[in-house]
This record gives sequence, structure tokens and C-alpha cells, in this order.
Amino acid sequence: MSKMRYSRRAVLKSGAAAAAASALPAPMVWAQEIKDITLRQFGTGVSNLNEVGQKVKEDLGFTLEMTALDSDSVTQRAATQPDSFDIADIEYWICKKVWPTGNLQAMDTSKIKNYDKIVGIFKSGKLTPESVIAQGTAPSTVGFVEGPGATAFATEETGWMTLIPTIYNADTLGIRPDLIGRPIDTWAELLNPEFKGKASILDISSIGIMDMAMVCEAMGEIKYADKGNMTKDEIDKTFAIFTEAKKAGQFRAFWKTFDESVNLMASGEVVIQSMWSPAITAVKSRGIDCVYQPLKEGYRSWGGGIGLSKSLTGMELDAAYEYINWYLDGWVGGFLMRQGYYSAVPETSKDYMSENEWGYWFEGKPATGDITSPFGDVLAKAGETRDGGSFYDRMGSVACWNAVMDENQYMVRKWNEFIAS
Repeated sequence: MSKMRYSRRAVLKSGAAAAAASALPAPMVWAQEIKDITLRQFGTGVSNLNEVGQKVKEDLGFTLEMTALDSDSVTQRAATQPDSFDIADIEYWICKKVWPTGNLQAMDTSKIKNYDKIVGIFKSGKLTPESVIAQGTAPSTVGFVEGPGATAFATEETGWMTLIPTIYNADTLGIRPDLIGRPIDTWAELLNPEFKGKASILDISSIGIMDMAMVCEAMGEIKYADKGNMTKDEIDKTFAIFTEAKKAGQFRAFWKTFDESVNLMASGEVVIQSMWSPAITAVKSRGIDCVYQPLKEGYRSWGGGIGLSKSLTGMELDAAYEYINWYLDGWVGGFLMRQGYYSAVPETSKDYMSENEWGYWFEGKPATGDITSPFGDVLAKAGETRDGGSFYDRMGSVACWNAVMDENQYMVRKWNEFIAS
């Protein structure tokens, strides 16, 4: 990003507006006009957080108007209503559906201050040089295009990104160890009749099908060529196994929202289910034993990023790039990492976390004191370690990414039949 933009930010933060006005007339105009800018952002509840909007107003001066929707609604809006938003805070599997519509604009990585520090997962696709890229829609496969206006994805870094990555995690099953009373180490346990009526999966087809695949493969029932791109025959076999379990009463519920998953687990109605990291955090913050259980087959992963509407231009576009750079600068990363997520630029987050927090959340070290959520709830005590260990242990054990398949329409139809069965 240009020096001019950073001098603008300095003016925004500075109380010496009068002195700056004579020396830097352009930034002074920016400082006055930016207060009138409102950027409309939408995405899932995972990262559309009021605290982020408040901090943007405080640090950058403009208004970020945020709307949280479920994943399917996010996809539909991004694909059909490009004038209804400025910023799409979406997952990479959603990008695969939305990018070909032409509703988002390619972003110039030379304007991203911390681009070089973004983890390899989002650039080469590899966490370390030795990593194998997992199955599914890996972020790097839909992260780049050849240039502005391109609707096909590029196979390597090009200087033009579809989304600027922000947040990601390695997902697994959440369990209530106090109610289960024995070790759990495989995805296959989700369909164990021992948990009849006390299991749950999420009702978001593109994600739920991946959980199903992890379970079916762990049971030894199906060996997929690519869990993230199943054949019709593999889809049929997967749903046959889960439909049989559903009819036998295995599932207590199918949840669509974060809050539903928290309430099912906190109440004890469900003891094993698809879950997201901050949902585990929310249950634990109520003083209830809840674990994000590492499983021997590995994790199902997802990543999200910020996309810009094709309609965004001028000062609003400048403000959006300013926002993206601020987002990767560390404060948001620290806020997200205290909930169990990871930042696309972890090293900047370290500046906004205590040594104890960084050790616990990122390095997998035992806590040296209380670990609290961003809202002050105690999540872990001294001596406890994070479920799954360090960043490299967890993200290095990803078996598949959330995906959009070639047979997506067929899969969605089968999913709806399954939910209705």
C-alpha cells in the first residue's frame, strides 16, 4: 500500500489535525470524508463480530455495517446481489461457487502490507515445504486469478487474489467427556449406536457431507478417491449409510446455527456432534466440560477471506484495502485466536496476545495461568493444553477441506432428501 495511505491512517489516529492539514492537505480531506463512508459487509456469524465493527470505527474512522447470515444465504447473496454489499466475508468453498458469476473483483496483492507473511496454506497450498495438499477445495486452488476480470482460477500465485485470507481452522467432533466417560479417537464414533439419540451433525450440505465422508471412511465402509469431489455412486453410498443411522434414531438434531450447536451440547441432549471451535469455547465458558476431540483420521478444515464487490470503487475501495490491511495487522487475529481460530498472518497476532495466550493457542504449550476468551470467560487453567496441540500439529493433520463438488447439485438434492427422510 502507498505511503500516502499510511500517512492518511496516521492522520486519522493523530489529534494534531490542524498541523497535519497544512503539511498534508490530501490526508486531511481523507480524514474528514472517511467519517461519511459506510462499508456494507456480510458473512457468517463466525467472523461478522460487533467488536470488529466497533474497533474499525475507533481505528480507521469509517463505519462497517455487518450482517451475519448462514452459509447458504451468504452464497446466494454473493452470487445474485452484487450491489447489496461492499465486502463479502466468505469461505473458500463459497468463493468457488461465487467467483465465476463475476460479482467480486480481483485484489492487487501489492496493496496488501503483510502479503509476504500470509501462511503458505493460502499461497502455495502447503503449510510447510513437505506438506501434502489435502483433498477438497483447498484455499490455494481458488485463491488466485490471472488478473482483473478473469473468471477462471489460476494454479499459482499471480499477484491477484480472489479473497484476502483472514480466518481458518481445523475442525473435528465436539464431545462431552463427562457424559461419554471413555476415550474417543475416531470419526466413526459419530454413528456408534452407543450414542443413539445423542448425536448430531450440521445441516449445511457442503460441510456436512465432508463430516459424513470422514465418518464413512473411518468405519471402513467407503474409500473415496477424493472426499471433496465424490462420484454419484460415492454420494449414494454415503447417504445410504447415514439414512440408515437416521432411521434407527441415531441423531437428536441437525443444527444450522452456532447457537443451536452450543445449546444442544450444553444441555447434554447431544454428547457427540459436528462443532466449530468457538462453539466449544462457548460451552466451556458456562463451566461445562466440552472437548474439541483430535481424531486419528485427521481434521476437516475450512478457511475464509474478504472479497470485494465488483461495484466497489474510489474512496470506498481505498477504505476497503485500508480495512484489509488493518485486519491482518494483528488486533483481529488476536481476538479470533482467543476463540480457537487462526489468523492468516499469525505473527502479527502475537503482538496482541500475552506470552501465555500465544503459548497455549498457537504453540500448544501448557497454560501458565488462566486462559480467557475475548469476553473474559475462563477457558483453561494453568497446566492445561489446547485440544489437538500446536498450530503445526493441528493444521498439519488436515485430511480434507470444505468443498464444492462437480456433482454439487446432485449432492444437495440427496442432502435434502436425507434431512427430510
